[in-house]
Amino acid sequence: MFLFSFLLDVVKRLYLGYRNVKYKLLGIELSFEQKDFLRKFFPYYAGLSPEHQKEFEERVFLFLEEKKIIPRGSLQEVPLKVKLLIAATAVKVSFGFRDFRFEYFDKILVYPDSYYSAINQRYHFGEVNPKLRIIVLSLVNFLEGVADPISGRNLGIHEIAHALKLENQIHFNNGSVVFNPTRWKAYTEHAYAQMDKIARGEQHTIFRAYAGTNKHEFFAVALELFFEKSAELKAYNPELYQSLVYLLKQDPMVLVRGDGR
Repeated sequence: MFLFSFLLDVVKRLYLGYRNVKYKLLGIELSFEQKDFLRKFFPYYAGLSPEHQKEFEERVFLFLEEKKIIPRGSLQEVPLKVKLLIAATAVKVSFGFRDFRFEYFDKILVYPDSYYSAINQRYHFGEVNPKLRIIVLSLVNFLEGVADPISGRNLGIHEIAHALKLENQIHFNNGSVVFNPTRWKAYTEHAYAQMDKIARGEQHTIFRAYAGTNKHEFFAVALELFFEKSAELKAYNPELYQSLVYLLKQDPMVLVRGDGR
């Protein structure tokens, strides 16, 4: 069973590698209009160096090629620009990990607004379901987060953070993980200390109360702040911020200059 799983993974990676090379040889990439759209409406991309922008574009293109982004509810179709923003959000969160593809999750479902879950009988704005291998987003709430990139509340980042953490827990080769175990341990120590502050109801905290729900929600909220309120999070808790820099292998305050050059 292990040998079969290993061989299947090798074949899959060889195929994906072949597709990467094919696209590059054929010059298939994001269009000028798509790149221009990202420069205008996705500040993270706009602030990258030209070299990093090129890598970002390639990974966004591959995400769009490999994932099915499917309309649900009353939504008839997912606009191409929305698909582009979803892909860009996924690449942004995982940009520090070379060749990372969110291999486990192959579908993103998009509802027009909040949707009702029959499983727990609640309305949701988004979720990640590892059993069904899907990421689910509310279009309205996703776009609200994109529209205000410094609010510290971003549904796309939040749900992609959940997916990234789950990818870390799913072992394709009996042991391969996303996060460095030592870096993860250092992060959790700072995270649990902050969660204790939230539980005690301390007023002086940059984290909203929802972050104290559990360790999974704390991680997702922490990544929202890490990318959208980088300077504030670093000033508030430099140790936690630095642990996320090491864990995610990127520092938005260094990587993104904000001038687009």
